[in-house]
Amino acid sequence: MEENEISLAVIKRLPRYFRYLEELIDSGVERISSGELSRRMNVTASQIRQDLNNFGGFGQQGYGYNVKYLHSEIAKILGIDKIHSIIIVGAGNLGKALANYANFEKRGFVVKAMFDTNEALIGKECRGAVIRPMSEMEAFIKDNNIEILALTIPKGSATEVVQTAIKAGIKGIWNFAHIDLEVPDNVVVENVHLSESLMTLSYNITRLH
Repeated sequence: MEENEISLAVIKRLPRYFRYLEELIDSGVERISSGELSRRMNVTASQIRQDLNNFGGFGQQGYGYNVKYLHSEIAKILGIDKIHSIIIVGAGNLGKALANYANFEKRGFVVKAMFDTNEALIGKECRGAVIRPMSEMEAFIKDNNIEILALTIPKGSATEVVQTAIKAGIKGIWNFAHIDLEVPDNVVVENVHLSESLMTLSYNITRLH
């Protein structure tokens, strides 16, 4: 089956499988059935089998899944079996919080630098990532083979920054800027709308009353 035929819902469940498998590895579990995994994840066993069958199945009848092997294969599918270089544009509170998130490196995402227009921040570091002036961003992307841009700046200047970054070779954008970006087909955008998530949460809470 071609990758583009796999539903977005299945793709979005893969990181959850990865996380639970990681917990199983840490607990010393070597193999697990789809039924046991379903009870832990609150997903039906048939759904688990259907999801994994999109990528080859990985299980053996009467044995279940080898936890380390399945964990490794899902890492490959997600592309986190290799290192991805990231820059963060915007060294405010959100940008600094992202740079200081230790699990990034554990997942293979390395923050190489941060960029900001505030001269008072230039030269400072967040978990080893030096804050640099925006004028250096394009050359830094090219010189360091940066793949991913985390965008945490106000939306007013976001479009110009993104165009420059794409021109320099950025392939993925983690968009916190609350703006709908228009990008070429060979660039992937993951929009993170914190306010929309809170409104969805509020809606669901309201339904409980």
